[in-house]
Amino acid sequence: MDMGKRRKTALGWAMVGLTGITTLARAQSSDVPADPDTRAASTERQMSDDERVRLTHGIMAVPYLGSKIPAEAPFGAGYVEGIPRLGIPALTETDAGLGVGYVGGLRKDGATALPSGLAMGATWDPDLIRAGGAMVAAEAHAKGFNVVLAGGINLVREPRNGRNFEYLGEDPLHTGILAGAAVSGIQSRHVISTLKHFAINSMETGRQFHNAVIDDAALRMSDLLAFEIAIERGNPGAIMCAYNRVGGQSACGNDYLLNQVLKRDWGFKGFVMSDWGAVHGLDYALSGLDQQSGAQLDDKLYFGGALSTAAQNDPRYRARLADMNRRILRSMFAIGVDRDPPTRAPIDVAAGAQVAQDIAERSIVLLRNRGGALPLAASARRIAVIGGHADSGVLSGGGSSQTQGEGGPIVTIPTAAGPFAAVLTQSYQASSPLRAIRARSPDAEVIYRNGRYIADAVTAAKHSDVAIIFATQWMSEGLDAPDLSLPEGQDALIAAVAAANPNTIVVLENGSQVLMPWLDKTAAVVEAWYPGARGGEAIARVLFGDVNPSGRLPVTFPASIAQLPRPELPGSATVEPSFIGKGKPGQTLDVDYNIEGADVGYRWFARQRATPLFGFGFGLSYTSFDHGPMSILPGRQPTARFAIQNSGKRAGADVGQVYLVGTPAGATLRLAGFQRVDLKPGERRTLEVTLDPRILATWRNGRWQILAGSYRFALGRSATTLGSPVTVKLQGREW
Repeated sequence: MDMGKRRKTALGWAMVGLTGITTLARAQSSDVPADPDTRAASTERQMSDDERVRLTHGIMAVPYLGSKIPAEAPFGAGYVEGIPRLGIPALTETDAGLGVGYVGGLRKDGATALPSGLAMGATWDPDLIRAGGAMVAAEAHAKGFNVVLAGGINLVREPRNGRNFEYLGEDPLHTGILAGAAVSGIQSRHVISTLKHFAINSMETGRQFHNAVIDDAALRMSDLLAFEIAIERGNPGAIMCAYNRVGGQSACGNDYLLNQVLKRDWGFKGFVMSDWGAVHGLDYALSGLDQQSGAQLDDKLYFGGALSTAAQNDPRYRARLADMNRRILRSMFAIGVDRDPPTRAPIDVAAGAQVAQDIAERSIVLLRNRGGALPLAASARRIAVIGGHADSGVLSGGGSSQTQGEGGPIVTIPTAAGPFAAVLTQSYQASSPLRAIRARSPDAEVIYRNGRYIADAVTAAKHSDVAIIFATQWMSEGLDAPDLSLPEGQDALIAAVAAANPNTIVVLENGSQVLMPWLDKTAAVVEAWYPGARGGEAIARVLFGDVNPSGRLPVTFPASIAQLPRPELPGSATVEPSFIGKGKPGQTLDVDYNIEGADVGYRWFARQRATPLFGFGFGLSYTSFDHGPMSILPGRQPTARFAIQNSGKRAGADVGQVYLVGTPAGATLRLAGFQRVDLKPGERRTLEVTLDPRILATWRNGRWQILAGSYRFALGRSATTLGSPVTVKLQGREW
């Protein structure tokens, strides 16, 4: 299948539905429901006192903690009882950031595993991410779910964060645009999507009690801006608040975040659900929380009888309870959960896998390619494939986002004991790179060594035309990495193999940034992330040139830990890692994010004048591109106009990246807009990219402010490779 047809297949998910999984909602003009706000208010008024607290709490729908799971509830993240007499369905919830959650195989089924969040971020392709969201929602719908706990969009502030693989990147504009597309795709299937974790949930160490310390302006211009953009573009039915504290207050009981920012300033009309085990008091309702999720993980059921009693005796709780129900109902009605109930049916495995493969192929980033080592030439007669369980499958991240296909993981390595051991298992999805490489190069002798013994790998490399090392970095919810090395001696393995064979190619399957002390010794480095259900096939197609790599980094790779805002991971010496542990009574851990403030990732490096290993937005290709010239059309929402030409001999894709590099207040560096474009050899396209005015502004005194004066912009191949700046004068304004 050619790339044009493959892309149409993926985008078809976002528009026409998937045969065999579900049917599209068929809302005709004659059966469009009443205004969801009006309908929600009318329905809420008909509730009895007991019913008013039915939608405000739910259980974790797995039999781990002695909970009784209703027969109609599919095993998954959560279940919220409905009100049949009023036509209100139960809410059936699944983890689904990277595919429908596997929950340790409890449902005895499988689902399509998308590549990791960072992989999706590396596509810089909202249309493709929208298609992935639609596919996940369709599969969730076919498994009995009407809520997916997707949309992980915390900015990658801390490269050692165990959940970075779930997130999209380090820039608020890039993250917000892609997350909005994912939510839009999910909710096109009449399935509610969340955005999570609100807010600044940037590390797992002490995740239930660490306190994010950051100024309001810095928070508004970074992590909160990502949520603001995603909400505007995707209109999610729900927001999931975070475990951590922000400014000393629990994120799920944080009046400033939930009532003032989310509901007042942004006008969010949906509901706020807690993370599982993140509620610590009844008063969280007054602070803006609408639903207590996975209540058996909390010390008490706060949003049940206690909330009902409070509402009968206190007008504040009475008004709040009405609002809580109306918000939940509004999302159900607006998204059509009631009109298109989940219908259990088989999923179309092949169609889902094709979407996953399309995303994987467009997410792979070529970081190094010395002397045209890639694509692999047909003349390679003996290929050594080494390490990474490449004979079996590709790595996936651990925790609640774990997704596996039918039959479960092909390799499992236990890492923990206890009730959550299944979701903390190091698992590999059944897509073998070795098998795909052998299929693509049938005339070559392809040998495999597992890499356990360096001497064995070196011997194989010495007697081969090319050595391909698969290097892995397993990351998981609940655990942060102690450093940015490749674990289990893999850095030493790569160095030894590269010394034995200068034609060594490294394929990285990693959950976050890593250091590369062996970089200069290698011929090529391919960043494959956690590549999902068809990861092996996608990697092989890139290695052999069937696919021209077009991914661009969504995060900055540091040259050393010393370059980070916090070289020592906060709490690493004192806090014990825990998946659900809430710490000792009164325990806290302050994390000072004012060090970098709004200057996350590449902006921190620019501020420090530090040179990273690889910059945000970086990525090589098997072809070449010419950029420019660029002009900026001024106005209330400025527009960048520029040309990109494929000046090489292969079809390929490039990403035009427009950066703000100077304001009347001084030099800066901010991604102001971007667009991905596919080009045939010799083809030239002129693009117009609208620039979000908030990227040009500063948050000051509770408002966005653009100073009058000269602004400078540059067209970049990455945040560290910028073209000549273009200056334009803008009028000042506030809003």
